[in-house]
Amino acid sequence: FFHACTTRPAPPRRRRDTHAAPEGLDRSIRLRAAMAAMTLGSVATRYASSNTTALRSSRRAVRRARAVAPRAVISSSKPDALYTAGDRAGKQISATGASLKDWAPDSWQAREALQQPNYESKETLDAALDEIANRPPLVFAGEARNLQAQLANAAAGNAFVLFGGDCAESFAEFRADNVRDTYRVLLQMSVVLMYGAGIPVVKLGRMAGQFAKPRSEDLETINGVTLPSYRGDNINGCDFTEAARRPDPQRLLRAYDQSCSTLNLLRAFSQGGYASMQRVSKWNLDFMEDSERGAEYRKLASNVDAAITFMNACGIDEDNPAMKSTDFFTAHEALHLGYEEKLTRLDSTTEEYYGCSAHFLWCGERTRQPEGAHMEYFRGISNPIGIKISDKSDGDGVVSLVKSLNPENVPGRITLISRMGAEKLRVHLPRLIQSIEDAGLNVLWVADPMHGNTVVTETGVKTRPFERIRDEVMAFFEVHEQMGTHPGGVHLEMTGQDVTECTGGTAEVTIGDLELRYLTQCDPRLNASQALELAFLMSDALGKMRGRGAVGGNR
Repeated sequence: FFHACTTRPAPPRRRRDTHAAPEGLDRSIRLRAAMAAMTLGSVATRYASSNTTALRSSRRAVRRARAVAPRAVISSSKPDALYTAGDRAGKQISATGASLKDWAPDSWQAREALQQPNYESKETLDAALDEIANRPPLVFAGEARNLQAQLANAAAGNAFVLFGGDCAESFAEFRADNVRDTYRVLLQMSVVLMYGAGIPVVKLGRMAGQFAKPRSEDLETINGVTLPSYRGDNINGCDFTEAARRPDPQRLLRAYDQSCSTLNLLRAFSQGGYASMQRVSKWNLDFMEDSERGAEYRKLASNVDAAITFMNACGIDEDNPAMKSTDFFTAHEALHLGYEEKLTRLDSTTEEYYGCSAHFLWCGERTRQPEGAHMEYFRGISNPIGIKISDKSDGDGVVSLVKSLNPENVPGRITLISRMGAEKLRVHLPRLIQSIEDAGLNVLWVADPMHGNTVVTETGVKTRPFERIRDEVMAFFEVHEQMGTHPGGVHLEMTGQDVTECTGGTAEVTIGDLELRYLTQCDPRLNASQALELAFLMSDALGKMRGRGAVGGNR
């Protein structure tokens, strides 16, 4: 547990332990029933060799070799160690893997940009963007490099990545308590995963910038009235009125201000003692005190407290900085390119450009055209970046895209985020993994179990059944174990609030309950109880995979 907390992977064993993992926490979860409903005889087996053990071992050996490649950014303690070249002028590739040839923060403007709002006044938009250009960066280049170091470690199989937060941040719901509660649930989930799975957890919040949303149509029609689609609070309002739906550049400034305030809170929570492991028993949310998940978490917290007491008795320093604070990073979909351009800044240490609106930026399915404006922007920023992929993605196309965004195959630069649904994932993820493995590319694999599992009720309300979300995560784990690759993380839309937006779970939210506390601005989110339940399920599954030598230091 101490190793997991201090982000140091456990040393490998000489032989693989093929027995089941020892019994962990006495948890009333139903993983075995869920796993029994799934088949390991999936399409993944078509790609596995007859000697599955040899396949897994060889692929893990390759991952270890890639993780210590000369250009790899793998030292979170010295993330700037690579920046020692005296003459950096004329370079084609940044140290973190960005492609710099003929690139500038505004070179995207020569390409077709999809999913951009239609503003009535260019002059008003330019004035707002000029104001943003004069404001300080929201994050810093060294922080992004630190994140890339940790993502490289996760891609090598030595950590797990947890993305979580709102589908779309809201101006109306912005309060310090809401930020704290979502942050607190992410801390709870991470300690559940660290304790049960025995590996470090890299924490990223869909926070401090996750406003803009891509839409299927530019216009929306209700009762014969047609207005612009709602694209997120940083662009227009969700009320179905002409005034609310008109894109307003001033909203970009308000989004920047809210992001800045959110980051101030997150930094204070992460470094000011709130995230100390000695406070693990105090992270429970009031409305979860009497719930099954709350009781389960209290038992885990008691075990963590006992572990800390034991470490202290052994002379292990509980005042280690990793026990008192935590790294917490922000992430969002870089959709509004004008806003992203103005927050792209030249790092004085490395003379390379970083997108300073968040530590991690990703590109969605609707905007990842190889010759499009978004890919042009992404190829030149030195941040770690994500690409959403689906069952419709072509293996050769994904390989080509990864190579264009990471020409020198630097670890930690690219995260592939699959969004498919459990059954489609079993069919299509193996061929995509095979394509990436055949090409020898360094990527981190992350599952988004939310977007492939949205359903609409008879009354027209969008929801997501918890059981389908769980099934996709478990299928993601199964496929990677079959393929001998590492299931690197999950990407969840969730909140610390006691909402009723996703059905199911031990909280037993029904379709009839949706109207009680349905607060989302866009898509349904897991509530705190559902998110924590999923963390326990993942922890149990990862712990068993670790016992089989498929995850972490037992490989």
